[in-house]
Amino acid sequence: MREEAKEKIHELYNLLSRREEQPSEILDITDVLLQVYKKLDQEKNPAALLNRLVNYIRNASLKGRLHYTKKEEILMIQLGVLGQKAGLNGIYQGDYSDKSQFYSYREQSQMPRR
Repeated sequence: MREEAKEKIHELYNLLSRREEQPSEILDITDVLLQVYKKLDQEKNPAALLNRLVNYIRNASLKGRLHYTKKEEILMIQLGVLGQKAGLNGIYQGDYSDKSQFYSYREQSQMPRR
């Protein structure tokens, strides 16, 4: 599952970073995609991490009123399906709009602020 998720994250990252218009929400989403890609291999519960990722993307998309291509939507849906495997343990009651949840305490100072 980790490799499949990493492939989808990589592809979605590339699609979003090639967009002509780069509003701050897209930049935040690409930052988080890169961070999750890096952390996925050592994560104890990758499905829960993917679940948080998809919820973060949905929240940022609503905030920025973002629209996606068919391919981008399909990739996000596929990541959501992988995140659903977290089941009840994947329910996360945190702030979905805060990208700092994807950075460890030591990495907070290196987190891109947009």
